[in-house]
Amino acid sequence: LDQGMKMLGEAISKMDGTEIPGDVVFRLYDTYGFPTDLTADIARERDLTIDMAGFEAAMNEQRERARAASQFSVADMGQLELEAETTFTGYESLTGSSTVTAIFAGEKPVEEVSEGDDAIIVLDATPFYAESGGQVGDTGKLFANGKTFDVLDTQKYNDAHLHKGKVLEGSIRVGDVLDSQVDRRLRDATRLNHSATHLMHAALKEVLGEHVNQRGSLVDPERLRFDFSHFEAVTRDELRTIEQLVNEQIRGNSKVTTEVMAIDEAKAKGAMALFGEKYSEQVRVLTMGTEDFSIELCGGTHVTRTGDIGAFVITSEQGIASGVRRIEAVTGARAVEMILGMEDELSEAASLLKTDRGNLMGRLQTLIEQNKKLEKEVSRLNTKLASGGGADIADSAAEVKGKKIVVHQMDDADPKTLPDALDRVKNKIGSGVVVLGAVNDGKVALVAGVTKDLTDKVNAGDLVNFVAGQVGGKGGGRPDMARAGGSDAAALPKALESVSEYLAERL
Repeated sequence: LDQGMKMLGEAISKMDGTEIPGDVVFRLYDTYGFPTDLTADIARERDLTIDMAGFEAAMNEQRERARAASQFSVADMGQLELEAETTFTGYESLTGSSTVTAIFAGEKPVEEVSEGDDAIIVLDATPFYAESGGQVGDTGKLFANGKTFDVLDTQKYNDAHLHKGKVLEGSIRVGDVLDSQVDRRLRDATRLNHSATHLMHAALKEVLGEHVNQRGSLVDPERLRFDFSHFEAVTRDELRTIEQLVNEQIRGNSKVTTEVMAIDEAKAKGAMALFGEKYSEQVRVLTMGTEDFSIELCGGTHVTRTGDIGAFVITSEQGIASGVRRIEAVTGARAVEMILGMEDELSEAASLLKTDRGNLMGRLQTLIEQNKKLEKEVSRLNTKLASGGGADIADSAAEVKGKKIVVHQMDDADPKTLPDALDRVKNKIGSGVVVLGAVNDGKVALVAGVTKDLTDKVNAGDLVNFVAGQVGGKGGGRPDMARAGGSDAAALPKALESVSEYLAERL
């Protein structure tokens, strides 16, 4: 609301007339979830109007973009003339018998398709739910004696249901009577997820606030995905509360009721509707949960009682756009599978840590503290080892043009200890150049040091980069001390050998 008010104020301040442009109203709603009726209220307070026609045009453009992104886009059938009407019988039954009224192969209407053909079949009646309201289309079979059609997806085109799939057996003609069988397992899993979406929507409003509005959804047999307007990440405690509220409603096992009524009557009843969506005069009102926990307009398929959902588990929450969050969750058998999977992981973790699940957190905390102490001790010992080793390394100094140089690869050294070893060597040789290298976890670490009296001839930064360039890296630093890294550990010995020739040219 803060973001929306700020944007609206800026838009009003730049206006020449008294009408707030439709694209501004739409952007407020689409990007920030800012209620359009609130924009209208603010406009009235300031003796302004809003361009509703422009808003509706922008909404329609968004709908067209969404349709174009559909996995099976009926927009591809835009050139077809299809006036068929399909009666949906899938609320009452998953089977039926009906007549083929049209067949399409690609974009062309045909009279017949045969085994192996991809096709779209239109029936005069069907129990197959066509994708809408976020719920995916049904799958299943159409069949008769010697004829079988595998329905892979169901979409809606005007008043017709399009059954997209492949002929598995025989030939199918316009006018044939086919039996229908929706895949019960997938439909049942989908309706559990769809019903849980309604309960979660109500829980989101209760926990986060009335500003929460649906911004998109996907309901399939595997999971539910719900996008909603909210301006910050949902906390872990809030997610837990939402999860608990939904599961309380599931355990309440209240009857789910569906009523068909006039749109005005539905709004008076308190049914939630998606702003900007087009609704017919008669709508389906779905009520579920104790004390009418959720009341929404929805044409999808749902459970008979909330207890049918079984269980509800949130799997993720994330931001997907400015002011828009996304929650994914699972229900029913999938939720039980997830819970059992987490139980197995807890048991395995407890076994690895040689404790029981009840003491797992305490054992982990103890191990974390022990690990921190060991890391400090290892670091201290590495520093001591490198410092002591630094003195020994200085004894191997060679001479180039009368100046001492020390070039050495320190095996198994912690890269963090190289600067200390470098200082140790420089202090012992008094005047000269030092280059140290080490390999740790396949990565090369380099340090170069030049005593103050020689920095006018040799720059430590240039020197370390000369070596690093041969091991796939780069670095930098001061004229007297520089560091670098690299990725080609095998090239380090040869790179260090080249230092003498490099220094001979400069000393």
